[in-house]
Formats: sequence, structure tokens, C-alpha cells
Amino acid sequence: MKLDILAFGAHPDDIELGAGGTLAKAIANGKKVGIVDLTRGELGTRGSAEIRDAEAAAAGKILGLEARENLKFADGFFTNDKVHQLEVIKMIRKYKPEIVLCNAIDDRHIDHAKGSKLVSDSCFLSGLIKIETKLSKNEQLQEAWRPKRVYHYIQWKHIEPDFLVDVSGFMDKKIEAFMAYGSQFYDPKSNEPETPISNKNFVDGIVSRAVDMGKFIGVTHAEGFTTERYLAVKSLDDLI
Repeated sequence: MKLDILAFGAHPDDIELGAGGTLAKAIANGKKVGIVDLTRGELGTRGSAEIRDAEAAAAGKILGLEARENLKFADGFFTNDKVHQLEVIKMIRKYKPEIVLCNAIDDRHIDHAKGSKLVSDSCFLSGLIKIETKLSKNEQLQEAWRPKRVYHYIQWKHIEPDFLVDVSGFMDKKIEAFMAYGSQFYDPKSNEPETPISNKNFVDGIVSRAVDMGKFIGVTHAEGFTTERYLAVKSLDDLI
């Protein structure tokens, strides 16, 4: 299955929070989108790996994903090394995305920056034909594939975006998708320990950030991204 966009997140819910509106809009416009979660978020204070598996599946249905996979790396302890890079490369070569989205380049949670660099490096390595990968021992060698563009969504920290995506009209879908992770976010009936993301202020802050970013480009809501390469347009008319 070839996808237009493949989004990677260190934990289930990273992508919904950082780029849920962008993905919902892309899917509404006919793009084929998939998600790969690097870990099951098993070290999270609230919930469990099994609960988050179910929540991720529900969020994927809400967004309308073509595919969602979990590489089951060790939450908190995965590294950017050959073993992990090869597993990410297998996903890139399996889905052959034109665009890859990955974690913020710097953030409060150490897995976010690690995941960002791991996926970015793997996107480059995936284009090298002398790196051989198979999805399983009995399958053929995968073809080399390098995405045309790699972008990083913004998470906890207020990173200056390189560009903004107008997600007006898709905030409800974004909120529905990340609130599918009921174990993680605001639930007045929950008896689990409170965390920095489990209070109502956090959810309100996600919406406020989208409003703030939107006002900079004259729209209702927007999501911000950074890029490691120069952005290019064919003409000034491509800018909104």
C-alpha cells in the first residue's frame, strides 16, 4: 500500500495532538495517510499499553487512516541506532510516502527529540540501495525509498514554526481524535494520578495554540511545522 503521508510518533497520541488537524484535512482531500507509533507508551503514568493500543485504534478510525502500526520500541529507552533505524526504514519502504511527519525537534519528553532524529535519519538511509531490508525472512528485499519531504510537528514547547497549515474546519476532528485517548486526557471521573496533560487547561491550550497560529495567517485555526530543508514555491501566488 502506497501512502501520500506517513506520520511517526514516539507515543500513541503524539501525532493527533501535533498534527491531527493537518492529517484530517489531508484525508478529507483524498490523501492516503498512515501512522506508525514507535512505542506503546507503556511508561505513561495513566492507563496501560493495552489501553493505549485500543485508544490508538479508535483514534485512527476517527481520522480515517489507511493504516496504523506500532513498532513496540521501549518507551523511554529506545535509541537512534542501526537496530531501530532498520525497523523505521522497513516502514518507510513498505508504505513509500511522499511526505513524512515526525516528532518535534526539541521537547519536554526525551522520546520526542529522540524519535524526531531517529525518523529523520531513517528517511535519508531508506534511500540508500545498499541497505537491504525485508519485512520478514520469507519476503523479497524491499526497494529503496526516500520521502520527498520530512516535516516536524510542534508539541509541548513553543517552537517557532517554519510554516503553518490552515486547519480551519478540522479542529473538531482533531479534538475527537486525541480525546479518544481517554486514559491520558481530561476526565473529571478519573481516579488516576494527575499529569501535566490530564487537566482541562492542557486541552484548552491545544485549541488556543491553534487559534494563535491561525491568526498569523488570517485563518481560524492552524498547525505549525518545522523543516530541515528550505521550503520552495513555484511562485508567490502559492503563498496564502
